Amino acid sequence: MTPRLDAISLTTADLPASLAFYRRLGLGIPDGAESAPHVEVALPGGGRLLWDTEDVVRSFDPGWAPPPSGGDRLGLAFLCESPAEVDVVYADLTGAGYRGHLKPWDAVWGQRYAVVLDPDGCAVSLFAPLAS
Repeated sequence: MTPRLDAISLTTADLPASLAFYRRLGLGIPDGAESAPHVEVALPGGGRLLWDTEDVVRSFDPGWAPPPSGGDRLGLAFLCESPAEVDVVYADLTGAGYRGHLKPWDAVWGQRYAVVLDPDGCAVSLFAPLAS
């Protein structure tokens, strides 16, 4: 038997802010989830994305502390339909007040690429293949 990756979990300091960010990226997060201590959504293509508040994590792991800032601990990547959509989504998120980390550029590996930080500072990549 081989285990398979089923879920990616985020621990957040501000659940409503984190959920609002990921809703803007099109994830089907149910209304009212902001008041729950644990949230799960199904991802396109299988798998799940999970959120827990820092208080919930401390309740089962009293020694837990948020990781120090300054480094990526988790990165998520969202495939966009086109290079132009990378620019549009980046502009939408940064226009809504989310922090841009890397403005859209044409990467040497053949993708239009950009990075925005979620409310907890996790890197969220936006990408699309460049036209050949």
